[in-house]
Amino acid sequence: MKPILLFLSLSLGLTMHAQINTCNCCTDKHTEFDFWIGNWSVTNPDGTTAGKNTIEKVQDNCVLRENWTSANGNFTGTSNNFYNFKTKQWEQIWVDNQGQSLHLKGNRIGNQMILKTDEELNKDGIPFFHRVTWTKNSDGTVRQLWETITNSKEVTVAFDGLYKKE
Repeated sequence: MKPILLFLSLSLGLTMHAQINTCNCCTDKHTEFDFWIGNWSVTNPDGTTAGKNTIEKVQDNCVLRENWTSANGNFTGTSNNFYNFKTKQWEQIWVDNQGQSLHLKGNRIGNQMILKTDEELNKDGIPFFHRVTWTKNSDGTVRQLWETITNSKEVTVAFDGLYKKE
């Protein structure tokens, strides 16, 4: 009788421990954007300071949360980045202190995370979308390139920043 009780209690204890330690967002897909995690100083292409950014994993490793502050401190923003099981793609929802928002979707290809918005029409009725690409560089820096593409061919750079860990 005692061996049976011991076996049952050990089995129950191991089962409960396994349930407590389950991580739904600890898959390889959920780590694809981990190269962006950290405290960063961000510079413009000319070397001037663009701002600071902190990216951390929250919500039991299911969300990468970004907190941005521009160099002068007047512009701030926050994004939540997550892998969407249903759509099999990454999503970013960005909101800033100017009332602007973006909803980007896409996937990692090689050393780049490439996300874009759905196509919209500008005030002149011309179609456009935003594409943001984060490139993991071999020296540990990350380049973020934000482009606006109009008529599927005209590309305007909205932001080009180099992230260096602090």
